[in-house]
Amino acid sequence: MNTAAPRIAALFTSAALGLALLTGCSSDNVSCGLDQCTVTMDRSTSASASVLGVEAKFVSADANTVTLEVAGEQVQLTKGQQAVNVAGLQVSLDSITADQVGFVVSR
Repeated sequence: MNTAAPRIAALFTSAALGLALLTGCSSDNVSCGLDQCTVTMDRSTSASASVLGVEAKFVSADANTVTLEVAGEQVQLTKGQQAVNVAGLQVSLDSITADQVGFVVSR
């Protein structure tokens, strides 16, 4: 009885599942772990990324506050503020500079 074929199939299935879990992000400016992604965006009106199944778009920023549109809902984030719940995800501001904003999206 040959058991190599089922083992190979199980290996490929496991590898595909692992890749599916880690590919919750769609952009070069997104770094994802198992249930959390860190996003870095240029402070421009056209910046956006797909993160954990939702679209995140940069809207505006000042020295301390960033406004994003996440899953169609606008949220304001301030550095040091607790995460905001949007579409079942937690969103928090990680960094803000003159050129870029960084935020974290987690399940």
